[in-house]
Amino acid sequence: MDFNHINTYINQLQDDFIRNGLMSDEFLDFMNENKLPMDQFFSYYRCAIMEIETKFNVLNEQFSLRYDRNPIESIKTRIKSMDSLIRKVRDKNIPLTLEAIEENIYDIAGVRVVCSFIDDIYTLADSLLSQDDIKLIRRKDYIKNPKSGGYRSLHLIVEVPIFLQNEKRHMKVEVQLRTIAMDFWASLEHKLRYKKNIPEAELKAISEDLIDCANQSSKLDERMMEIHNHILSLERTQ
Repeated sequence: MDFNHINTYINQLQDDFIRNGLMSDEFLDFMNENKLPMDQFFSYYRCAIMEIETKFNVLNEQFSLRYDRNPIESIKTRIKSMDSLIRKVRDKNIPLTLEAIEENIYDIAGVRVVCSFIDDIYTLADSLLSQDDIKLIRRKDYIKNPKSGGYRSLHLIVEVPIFLQNEKRHMKVEVQLRTIAMDFWASLEHKLRYKKNIPEAELKAISEDLIDCANQSSKLDERMMEIHNHILSLERTQ
């Protein structure tokens, strides 16, 4: 089967998914019955994102005052789309209830923190996790142990309380911490990896090129951190 036939087959599977999944009676009934609860459900995750983002902004301000520099270059946030969420529910065979979704899917809310140096990633992560209202659920270090394709980042699943009018809820948020170089590589890799109509014979070569770029990016991060630490040591001796 050539690439065009594979692509046609994948498109057909996607059409079948939409018709049998997103347009199924079960899904439509779920949406009709849970319109208001769904709105509240996503609002809880938006509140959790605000809590985590505020914590990082406070840490960044503290670093600025204490060390005269900001370790955070940018903070990006996102809520998983309905389409992506339902696909994950189907893939993991999770019951179609809000309670089951909240219990089993940890990355509905996401915060990505882009840092200047590798050391900043671990310092910020430790500072966040040392706060008494933050509970660590899961930690995956793709910096010390990169994925086979070259991806690097520190992933944390944390639980943070949000305070509502009459209740307190504990919400899970995925936090990704990475350097500028890691973020640049991951963004371009995502765009290139999912380009359509690439001949199958070229895919292996492209994957190898991306891994090589990831290795060069890693060396750049290490070199920049070495220069940064050298400058700091010089400042201390003055």
